[in-house]
Amino acid sequence: MDKPVLLEVKDLKTYFYSGKHALKAVDSVSFSIREGEVFGLVGESGSGKSITCKSLIGLIHRPGRIAGGSIRYRGQELAGLSEKALTAVRGKEIGMIFQEPMVALNPVLRIGQQITESFKDPGLSGEEKHARAVELLRRVGIPNPEQRMREYPHQFSGGMRQRAVLAIALAGNPQILFADEPTTALDVTVQAQILDLLRDVQQKLGTATVLDLGVVARAADRVAVMYAGRIVEIGTAEEVYYDPRHPYTWALLRALPALARHGEPLYTIPGMPPTLIDPPAGDAFAERNEYALAIDYREAPPMFRITDTHFAATWLLDPRAPKVAPPLGGLRHE
Repeated sequence: MDKPVLLEVKDLKTYFYSGKHALKAVDSVSFSIREGEVFGLVGESGSGKSITCKSLIGLIHRPGRIAGGSIRYRGQELAGLSEKALTAVRGKEIGMIFQEPMVALNPVLRIGQQITESFKDPGLSGEEKHARAVELLRRVGIPNPEQRMREYPHQFSGGMRQRAVLAIALAGNPQILFADEPTTALDVTVQAQILDLLRDVQQKLGTATVLDLGVVARAADRVAVMYAGRIVEIGTAEEVYYDPRHPYTWALLRALPALARHGEPLYTIPGMPPTLIDPPAGDAFAERNEYALAIDYREAPPMFRITDTHFAATWLLDPRAPKVAPPLGGLRHE
């Protein structure tokens, strides 16, 4: 039986304005997240992943604003809520782990103080807050939590700082946790540890998690591929990674170092993403797509249904389109 939907996003538009021009950072994005689900947003830098996550929790500031669409959390409309109303949801219902922990942490406050300040329950005593903070640090794998409570961010390693940021995000017992590239600037071993920790927390607490992790998001249950502010493919992780249908998804997978053949240069996607101030009339990926059809330059493709859970926006799925074999058949099953 499907779990209840926690968050439903429909036709979300987030634009940044400069004079008469609007940069369409997120343009008509729709998806839903169910209780306990791990949802991955993948794509190149600038594809709209971070802006999508920030839009959902009201962290878009001028010159940006939500220009249209709906964001419903447990049936409550979040788009257009006042900052005060959003604050009641942010942290308590929805938490966020930011990309750079040294920016997220206050360098002049002790770690313990930053965690205890995140508790939303006004009835907690100082001793109760301290005890809960210690338990959170222990839960996210920080040794000697009592001692670490008294230390400052600069005394933590990069991986430890990210664990502390996760502890702060969990302080309000959120139902949804957004992770904005939480492994950026960490070495490969620590990245794996943080990903394992996020998955462990999700399984133990039942928290729905949105991972903005590039192709590392194979940890997800479902994956949405973003390009130029739009979702171009969405499905279960199994479908997107092992049976991709959009040429942009093919390109992302080809660029994985793990798939590079020995002695051959790593594949890079040719060209550059289009400007979002004046996006092309057709498929935004057409100029970089070696499989582009004539219609791609004139008309944006609709979302074609592949299965009940798998959809992709490419004219190659139109019954009239020529049959094209992907350059690789998705990732290999281990």
